[in-house]
Amino acid sequence: MASNRSIHFHILEDIARDLSGDINFPTCLDAALLVRNALKDPFASTDQVVQAISIEPLICSKLLRLANSVSYNPAGEQISNLNNVVRRLGFDIVRTTSLAVAMDQMLKSKNLAAYDHIARQTWEHSLRVAAIARVLAGHLGRVPPDNAMLTGLVHNIGIFYLLFRAAEYPEYRNDEPAMIELLAGWHEGIGESLLHILGLPASITDAVRDQSHLSSVESPCTISDILYFAIVLAGNGLPWQNSTHDAEEEARREADRARYADLLQTAEEDIVELRAALSA
Repeated sequence: MASNRSIHFHILEDIARDLSGDINFPTCLDAALLVRNALKDPFASTDQVVQAISIEPLICSKLLRLANSVSYNPAGEQISNLNNVVRRLGFDIVRTTSLAVAMDQMLKSKNLAAYDHIARQTWEHSLRVAAIARVLAGHLGRVPPDNAMLTGLVHNIGIFYLLFRAAEYPEYRNDEPAMIELLAGWHEGIGESLLHILGLPASITDAVRDQSHLSSVESPCTISDILYFAIVLAGNGLPWQNSTHDAEEEARREADRARYADLLQTAEEDIVELRAALSA
């Protein structure tokens, strides 16, 4: 354990230095950053946003699939023009989709090869949490569903960034317990910092920071509440999650899961479709 702490200190010191200066984003986040910059302008036009997303075909294809999915197109009116796609979905979904592409591309990086199983399990879990968050928010009517979906999608961005950076440190390559300890202990705070740099609202960055905190509300009414319940409803099974919950905490989560089990069953078709649209 002492040696693990020494390993962690090294990488966390380097990451803290990056976060306080010019962060060393993986190159696959370039497209997401370009879209973010276009959306930072409160007077940005649809044409300007379309120009920013047009450089990345994967973003365009995901947006088209979402815009023509039942969730966003219940009338079945198919569209293919990007301007119309952006108008139908809105700027928040453009931002969400650009981040989905970036994170999906990060999975294909050779930096994640050593822990590909953790990265892919985490991404599948993120997609499910995002879809559940949107459905739950729509059902409750207190949080914009698209904001909830964005929060679910990016809540594990700290995991991917830590996995990406840890590849530069030989100590982690054959020491999975040390890697899992690193992820469990620091992904939330690092995820919060990354999303702040990416320009996401404080309500989302706060939710990512507090995602493992047990909720004590009768009905979810904030993005943080929605994220917590979406994570609970998605279920456990991630290697770094299993080391963080004791029996009493898991019993409480199981009780919270039961509160919305019927909703999860009813909305499973929507959840499957949203996951497919984001991961296509």
